[in-house]
Amino acid sequence: MGYAVAFAIAFQLVNVAVSAAELPRLKDVYKNDFVIGTCISNAQLDGKEPARLSLAAEQFSSITPENCLKWLLVHPEPDKYDFERADKYVEFGEKNHMFIVGHNFVWHNQTPNWIFEDKDGKPADRETVLTRLKEHIETVMGRYKGRIKGWDVVNEAIDDNGHMRQTMWMKTVGADYIEKAFEYAHETDPDAELYYNDFKLYVPAKRKAAIALVKRLKAKGLRVDAIGEQVHWDLKYPSIADAETTINELAADTGKMMITEMDIDVLPAPNSELAGNAEISRTYESRKEYDPYSKGLTAEVQQKLADRYAELFQLFLKHRDVIKRVTLWGTDDGTSWLNTWPVTKRTSYPLLFDRELKPKPAFEAVINVGKQN
Repeated sequence: MGYAVAFAIAFQLVNVAVSAAELPRLKDVYKNDFVIGTCISNAQLDGKEPARLSLAAEQFSSITPENCLKWLLVHPEPDKYDFERADKYVEFGEKNHMFIVGHNFVWHNQTPNWIFEDKDGKPADRETVLTRLKEHIETVMGRYKGRIKGWDVVNEAIDDNGHMRQTMWMKTVGADYIEKAFEYAHETDPDAELYYNDFKLYVPAKRKAAIALVKRLKAKGLRVDAIGEQVHWDLKYPSIADAETTINELAADTGKMMITEMDIDVLPAPNSELAGNAEISRTYESRKEYDPYSKGLTAEVQQKLADRYAELFQLFLKHRDVIKRVTLWGTDDGTSWLNTWPVTKRTSYPLLFDRELKPKPAFEAVINVGKQN
């Protein structure tokens, strides 16, 4: 039995309530290595989860909004903006002296249909869509100019085969919608860092395409500070060798990269027909093979999760010269999107704190790696 699991079991047996303030802090352990962050949910911003918000402030030195700055929420209608949650998000980061990230301007999800339609509901022309994009970036980014320090300008524009994703942005504007987004962002806040963010960049074709995209943008004089790799990984994939190749290649052009949206899935992957299909997934809710730990995670899997986090953070530390931020995608297991995707109503365990906000063996493993280095 590993030290981290033994620690957690002993902790549970004596039933000692350790407050967040008594724990070693991730942001302190890694303060000389990289910024370490978490994402903040709407429920936290609405004041419904003060304990989770306190834990985020105690443990992390950076924040990313899970949803509140996505177009559908902050700009739901042509003449309507809703900054209530976004204002709270930025104020929380400033109060706790955090590096504040904006997420995101351009994505194919959580984007209102009206952006791509004219007043009659027919497809809008290129110039209309670009005008709307420019106005959106100027309004949202301009509101937080000098306060939000880095932005995911474009999110997930490349498919797993390395081709440009055929989104409404592509269909209405063309491939240069990405160029325009970075152009508008830099014009609005010349001092803000600008990122391209995507997942599964350990897939060679996709990684190559992302690197080529950034090189094209930079060749046109546009600011691109880093590529962010969404680390929605599992206990086995990608291998450490593939992860290291990804880090090296993504950082080669800009000299830095980000680990974004990090979580480690311990649940079995559904088949391709089920994955991501909400209607089909509901029919699988009662199938135990897709939710094997509904009563709690076993000590064996706890250890595997701790070991996986440990090996990845060892890798991140090895490359701390180019990795500038590591962001966990959620404060604790109860906040994780993996509880509802790709199968609804599952019990997921991908983060460092459990649903009671207690440290897991994975937390202890990450702390130990940091201290040893």
